[in-house]
Amino acid sequence: MTVIWQTTRFRIDLSRPRVMGIVNITPDSFSDGGRHATTQAAVAYCEQLLKEGADMLDLGGESSRPGAEPLPLEEEQARVLPVLREALKLGVPVSVDTYKPETMRAALELGADIVNDIYALRWPGAVEAVAAHPGCGVCLMHMQGEPMSMQQRPIYGDVLDEVGRFLRDRAALLEQAGVQRERITLDPGIGFGKTVEHNVALLARQRELLGLGYPLLIGWSRKSSLGVLTGRPVEQRQAASLAAALAAAVRGAKVLRVHDVAATVDALKVGEAAGLWP
Repeated sequence: MTVIWQTTRFRIDLSRPRVMGIVNITPDSFSDGGRHATTQAAVAYCEQLLKEGADMLDLGGESSRPGAEPLPLEEEQARVLPVLREALKLGVPVSVDTYKPETMRAALELGADIVNDIYALRWPGAVEAVAAHPGCGVCLMHMQGEPMSMQQRPIYGDVLDEVGRFLRDRAALLEQAGVQRERITLDPGIGFGKTVEHNVALLARQRELLGLGYPLLIGWSRKSSLGVLTGRPVEQRQAASLAAALAAAVRGAKVLRVHDVAATVDALKVGEAAGLWP
């Protein structure tokens, strides 16, 4: 059965894993902060990721790395909206990574395809901003705490159970607000208020989340847990990121949010040829 992710302009076929290229329009991202901080540089990077094989783009103007401080609304929009206007001309789905309902509305008015929210639409007005749109896609992510403090002392009983219940409840709330199920994807939030052990458990038992009935969007790319597991600094985590992405795809992930697009696309081609997923 073909799985579809309905977005503003596209019905994305998720019968095979899709690659979402990360475009950080920030000076302080944990991985590539400052490299694409101008509109011109960010748009050029969008074009590069598409040449490398990205199926869609995810634009973010505010760093969500552990310890990151909130960004004023006006500054976030000044970073993201000019890039969005140009990225929408490139012929692929474009996601905006934001938790601010004002930015969601502004992006959707410009034609953004997807809202990707690390707070799972918990900010006042966020559910309403998405529900008021007739067709945008949305990704709901689990995060324990908030970026400033989320990694200080994350505690769970059963991490799969708690993450799953949270995502189920947020998706149900959104459907009750009138958002069709096929517009919704879920992200367990690797590295967001979780220890290395929590993240590894989410990967090892990821198939359990498929029972929620929504496509999974997974982001392991260059995360600090991979650094702990391998002893590698962030700029040397490509191999570990590819291994995690492939493992996530084998366990049912439909969208992989990555920095290293070309390498991930190659790894998925090999996985598909080997019959690692239907």
